[in-house]
Amino acid sequence: MEIGVFTVSDVTRNPLTGKTPTEGERIKAAVAIAKKVEEIGMDVYATGEHHNPPFYASSPTTILGYIAAQTERIKLSTSTTLITTNDPVKIAEDFATLQHLADGRVDLILGRGNTGPVYPWFGKNQQDSVELTIENYNLLRQLWDNDVVNWEGKFRTPLRNFTSTPRPLDGVAPFVWHGSIRTPEVAEIAAYFGDGFFANNIFWPKEHYQQLIGLYRERYAHYGHGAADQAIVGLGGQFFMARKSQDAIKEFRPFFDNAPVYGHGPRMEDFMAQTPLTVGSPQEVIEKTLSFQEYFGDYQRQLFLIDHAGLPLKTVLNQLDLFGELVLPELRAEFAKRRPAHVPDKPVHTTHKPGSVTAA
Repeated sequence: MEIGVFTVSDVTRNPLTGKTPTEGERIKAAVAIAKKVEEIGMDVYATGEHHNPPFYASSPTTILGYIAAQTERIKLSTSTTLITTNDPVKIAEDFATLQHLADGRVDLILGRGNTGPVYPWFGKNQQDSVELTIENYNLLRQLWDNDVVNWEGKFRTPLRNFTSTPRPLDGVAPFVWHGSIRTPEVAEIAAYFGDGFFANNIFWPKEHYQQLIGLYRERYAHYGHGAADQAIVGLGGQFFMARKSQDAIKEFRPFFDNAPVYGHGPRMEDFMAQTPLTVGSPQEVIEKTLSFQEYFGDYQRQLFLIDHAGLPLKTVLNQLDLFGELVLPELRAEFAKRRPAHVPDKPVHTTHKPGSVTAA
């Protein structure tokens, strides 16, 4: 099991101080958080991709490349790389380059994105989003898997005798997760290629995601990659902790109530009851996180959103220290104890090198 954090890269006003951090402060905070993730023994740091305010992460591989130079162990990933509006050639080049810089500590989560205006900014039509996803990913796979590509499609100019450089590290493309919160076609693509499926289940009730994950598992088995319970699944989560539950609730409530995404909407208690959000003690975070396995089956990646809604960097780092001390060891031990022997562990680059015969 990989356990890490992801950011949506929002630049949000602190409701207690009234201060809004600068974009530069948030970018540097991302680096500090990633370094703390490594320090406390977590496994993954992932950043989203956005091209509109109030978000800063328009160039994820630039941020991850900088983090790669200051870390040694954690995997560097994205919580969304926009397969719809990015040129597959650029995705292939950028992530292969990052592979070499980070010695293989790289994967990515591809997604359609949920910001409609982005499409025309990049010369695309949102109505084509599913077709773009399918065509662009097929091209991306060819660019990574073949030294020379001849290709023609609907949405970009043809390629003739084209070689994407640099080539993937060790001849092995980065592991790909396909992220979706509502699109069955994305689950189908992930299953067809035998890739991972990341269900960022932080906003809607579990029943919705059970359907998506169930479809992915069923189709994964249909395409002959293994049994349904061997499919590679990732989940999202959210927490805010204090040693006493009432202190966590009191401290986080103003941030929840004013957050751009869910602020001024449901009560925090209602949101906690219906989604993975846990605001409470470390033990409550452990219990809520372990319950995900009961709903979705055994899975390989758990990422938490913890730096959003205007929370100051100092608070986020304190949250990570508390997580590393009181939550992470318990989750690791319990997940390891529960996972059946035939269910694969997390994907790791070194196990996919040519000549390797074992899965990580």
